[in-house]
Amino acid sequence: MLDRNGYLDVRSRSAATFFLDARLPEQVFKEDVKDSLFCEFDAVLTPEFWLALCAIARWHGDGHVELLVLEPDCDSFYFPEYQMYPAMSLSVEAEVDDYWAVIGHEPNGDIMGSIAISANVIAVTGPSGRWGCWGERDPEVAVFRGFPNAAARNEWRAQFGPFLEASGALDSYLPLTFADRTVPDGYAATLTATYGPPDVSRP
Repeated sequence: MLDRNGYLDVRSRSAATFFLDARLPEQVFKEDVKDSLFCEFDAVLTPEFWLALCAIARWHGDGHVELLVLEPDCDSFYFPEYQMYPAMSLSVEAEVDDYWAVIGHEPNGDIMGSIAISANVIAVTGPSGRWGCWGERDPEVAVFRGFPNAAARNEWRAQFGPFLEASGALDSYLPLTFADRTVPDGYAATLTATYGPPDVSRP
């Protein structure tokens, strides 16, 4: 875990990659997201997922992966309750167990303070800012962007998946989070327009 200066550094770099106040289905990335892939939110906060994050980071020459928790808020929850700053900067040379030691850490022995349990909105990127993962516990999805090419995207998807494109997320992941298991039309339209594949029919 980081001290306050380290936390603010990670937050500043994250702000260069993400719109930190935005929430899905709106645009959360500051660069093009038409190569996006989705997975279940909880998958990102498991030890095994560390290898997937490192793979993307290495493509872009990043020596560290940086994770920032946006909700709950640092100043209203994490620091007053646990005297901790909810962010990490971890070397890509670290092991799966090292990642879990950070996100699974239980401050004062309280499991509810661990990032893996308490985080509701997360932003993950590297110093390059050329890739990112944004996750929200409600609606239980995470979205990725920043694949260097289609071949790399397909290989990563096959190795670390399952991952789905926006249309698949609307069919599989998202209905479970809404009443009657139906994604509202407006939500679906915005997510598709923002994260779906480019419209090749448009000039």
